[in-house]
Amino acid sequence: MKLNDVRWEPISSRYAVLVSKQHCFNTDTILLAHFSSPRRKDVCADFGTGCGTIPLIWCNTYMPKHIFAVELQENACMLVEKTLRGNNLEDQITLVHQDLTTLKAGVVPFTCELDLIACNPPYQEAGSGLLSFDKSKRIARHEGACTADDICCVAAKLLRYGGKLCMCQRPQRLYDVMYSMEKAGIQPKRLRLVQQRLSKAPSLFLLEGRKGGRCGMTVEPTLLIEAIDGGFSEEMMRIYGDYKERRE
Repeated sequence: MKLNDVRWEPISSRYAVLVSKQHCFNTDTILLAHFSSPRRKDVCADFGTGCGTIPLIWCNTYMPKHIFAVELQENACMLVEKTLRGNNLEDQITLVHQDLTTLKAGVVPFTCELDLIACNPPYQEAGSGLLSFDKSKRIARHEGACTADDICCVAAKLLRYGGKLCMCQRPQRLYDVMYSMEKAGIQPKRLRLVQQRLSKAPSLFLLEGRKGGRCGMTVEPTLLIEAIDGGFSEEMMRIYGDYKERRE
C-alpha cells in the first residue's frame, strides 16, 4: 500500500520520526511513553509500534538498555527502518516485523526476559464503530489483528517476574483490560485517568500491570491536558518538553 503525506516529525531537538497519513502519532502516544518511563538498565518492547514514536521518545528521554519495536504492518515497518537509519539508532532499537501474537520467549530476538512492555492498542472492539476504508487505519483502530487478551498473554510470556506492562485505552474498556491482565497473571498496579479539561469526563486511561504482582493498585491524580485559563496545563508542558518547542 502506498504511503501518503510522508514527512519527518521532530520529537525532540535530537530525533525525528518519519510519519505518514496512515501511520502517525498523537498525544496518547506521548503520554504512554512518559507513563511507562523505562530505566536505563531495562530491556523494553513496544507492541504495535506504528511509526516507532515511543521507542524514539524512550531513547531521547530515558535511554534504556535496548528496545524492541514490534509491528505487523509492512508499510509501517518501512517508516521505522528509515527512522532508525536517519537517527543512527539501529544499535539501540531492533525492529521486529512480526504479528505480536506469534512472539515466543527464548526465540530470537527475545532470548532474554523483558523488563517493560508498552502497548497503545486498537481502541475499538471488533465489530463496533465505523470501519475505515484504509486497511492500515482499520488495523490500528479495531481489534482485528489482536485483542487485549492477546497482548496480555504474550506480555506475560516475555516479561520477567515483576516486569511491567503499560497500556492506554478508552475508559469504557478499563474493566476489559484489567480482566485481561489478571487472567494472564499480570496484576494491575497503577492507574491514571486523562481528561481534556475539568468540565469533561476522562477520555483515556494509562494502566501499569506487573507480572506476578500482589493485589493493590495506586490511582494517581487525573492528568489534565488543558489549563483552566486555556492552553496546555503545566504538567503537559513538562511532558512535551522541547518536543513542543520544536513543533512551535
